[in-house]
Amino acid sequence: MAATPDSADSYIGARLKRPDGPAKLTGEARYAADIALPSLVHVRLLLSPHAHARILSVNAAEAREVPGVVAVLTAADLAPYVKSAPLSRARCLLAEGEVRFCGQPVVAVVAVSEAIAQDALALVDVDYEELPAVLTADDALVPGAPAVWPDGIPGVGAEAAGHGVEAAGAGVASRGDGDGQPIHSPNVAARERMDRGNIATGLAEAEVTIRRTYRTPIVHQGYVEPHATLAAPEPGGGLTIWSSTQGVFLPREETARVLGWSDSQIRLIPTTVGGGFGGKGVLLEPLAGVLAVMLARPVRIVMTRMDEFLAATPAPRCQIELTLGAKRDGTLTAIDARIVFDAGLYPGSPVTNAMIYVGGFYRVPHLRLRGYDVVTHTIPQGAYRAPGAVQGVFAIEQAMDELARELGRDPIDLRLQSCIVEGDLMPHGQRWARIGLRQCLETLREHRAWQTRDSQQTGPNEGVGVALGGLMVTLQSASALVRLEADGTITTVVGSVDISGSNTALLQIAAESFGLPIERVALSNADSTGAPHSPMSGGSKITLVVGAAITEACADARQQVFDIAADQLEAAPEDLELVDGRVRVRGAPERTIGLDRIHQLTAMMYAQHPPVLGRGNVILKVRASAMAAHLARVRVDPETGRVEVLEYVAVHDVGRAINPALVEENIHGGVSQGIGWALYEQMLYDEGGRLVTSSLLDYTLPGSHQIPPIESVILEIPSQSGPYGLRGVGEPPVIPVAATIANAVHAATGRRLTEIPITAPAVLRALAE
Repeated sequence: MAATPDSADSYIGARLKRPDGPAKLTGEARYAADIALPSLVHVRLLLSPHAHARILSVNAAEAREVPGVVAVLTAADLAPYVKSAPLSRARCLLAEGEVRFCGQPVVAVVAVSEAIAQDALALVDVDYEELPAVLTADDALVPGAPAVWPDGIPGVGAEAAGHGVEAAGAGVASRGDGDGQPIHSPNVAARERMDRGNIATGLAEAEVTIRRTYRTPIVHQGYVEPHATLAAPEPGGGLTIWSSTQGVFLPREETARVLGWSDSQIRLIPTTVGGGFGGKGVLLEPLAGVLAVMLARPVRIVMTRMDEFLAATPAPRCQIELTLGAKRDGTLTAIDARIVFDAGLYPGSPVTNAMIYVGGFYRVPHLRLRGYDVVTHTIPQGAYRAPGAVQGVFAIEQAMDELARELGRDPIDLRLQSCIVEGDLMPHGQRWARIGLRQCLETLREHRAWQTRDSQQTGPNEGVGVALGGLMVTLQSASALVRLEADGTITTVVGSVDISGSNTALLQIAAESFGLPIERVALSNADSTGAPHSPMSGGSKITLVVGAAITEACADARQQVFDIAADQLEAAPEDLELVDGRVRVRGAPERTIGLDRIHQLTAMMYAQHPPVLGRGNVILKVRASAMAAHLARVRVDPETGRVEVLEYVAVHDVGRAINPALVEENIHGGVSQGIGWALYEQMLYDEGGRLVTSSLLDYTLPGSHQIPPIESVILEIPSQSGPYGLRGVGEPPVIPVAATIANAVHAATGRRLTEIPITAPAVLRALAE
């Protein structure tokens, strides 16, 4: 890492290199699958081939005879150690009695090597009786549909909130169908409603109405490293777990609940994460923990790539029926939407988030939003970078684009006419804090790519589209510690997991806040035994909220240092300054004391002062919402239907770019994933609910040759809550991409495609209409 910032007086805004880069590039970084312990055994999981079936018998006699096999286990074998009902995907260790989605774990084979476990897995014979399966939200909602959970749908698991999935607020947002289209089904886990004004009045006032149905598929997060967890019993009791996870506390707590233990009996050590994007909250930790306790030896579970597609927690599919009303002058009068998420087997989809995004970016007097969280016999859903936002924005931004064309208006000018600003109401009754949405749109309007969209620079079968997006950012709390070391350096202790370079930004914040050269600042991502509280690394909030805690902890430690120095230098604390690791009296540089000497005064025998340990405890009460406006230029081949993205511009308000290089890195990564959503990625199932796209040969991730040049335009409109005014940047870049590309495809073809991915066959069908 560079020792000095680009600027002579600040680390904030400096393009410092990531300290984790060399280890990852050279292969020295240790991931969960790299950890080995004496007596370690390995686990392979037998997954259900059926969406819904009764387990009649399990014949594992032949598998148990394989040399090196330690155990072949079913839910009945685990039952004495499991103290929690299977209320979530992570707590449902192995299927008991019935399987309820294709890919549900049924049998765990434990062996002394992965290869032996895999060989023995093929020898396990499970006899199933197939049962009727509810495979889509439409099937789940038809009158008389069979209940996915005949004894009652489980409650929402703890993981959803960790990734920024909102709960319905009081008053404006509430449960029930109201005067919308009522749905009566045993498979509706939650009904949400948000109202403003009178929707009948708003639609009656509309002189132009856009009505469309938009669909998005099940999408896998596409991380490089599969899920991997190692659990080992500790002498004298307790359990240590190493895991590829985005959070320290959630997997520890979920494992403790399953075992019926106290949280303190489990030590959770997060390992280097090879990509997560929301998909690595908690999954294998409870199962690995139970197996380790049961077998009294270390156990490691590493999912195969096929396991990932069959048994992880991808983003859910969604259907949005949207009506947008406006007057001829572009004034919006009404938004009426029915939003249905297929959550898979367990409830907890981001339906409330999607409702807020559908109705939250524009000033509209009349609003009726109805949301439904629906369970089916399909893979349980999970978080994926900005849960609910991609889906909601895909709908509203296509409708706004269609409205602009119907009115003959410039699409950006139409958006500027009604876009929200600070103080405007959100659909659930809260108000937007300071945001930079208008500035993003205005900047994009002046960009060369928009100004020249109708010139000769746009060739045949090419089109330019725009869309806006943003992230409201979940309100969170966090703690941090700052400890003075014997050599005069400081160590900042946090409970967050480094995702997307967050540690680099946190180091910069610590160095700037305390006033030390960055090479004299260390950052410790502590495990659960010593970590101060931190939320999951997701929801674009770690640099925001943990950074705020670090700022407060640095101020606390710095004040302790100055109080000790004031005593030693016989000066008032306010007359002191910290320069190059020494505290000195302003105007009298010869009167000075080093940080190493201050530590000595607090740590030696008969110490004169208590140790310097700064504490930061914060709770953010004002959202540091991050806004964006995107543009794409595409070419559509009329012969093949292939869509090629030629150019992409992403304008983002980041509040304050702590490290512009990291900001650009996140924007480029988010846009690339958004292109996958828009054009390539979907998990497809056959009529029996069996996954068709179960490998990377079938599930298409965009390659580097399919990613265009991406121009990042960074705006800095300071937030009211983030340290140094920063806003989160991890999730906003993916949000507008699918809508932006869909609008560009329409500009190129004149056809409106309302379902993603926009594949070549879909384009050809649209062109043939």
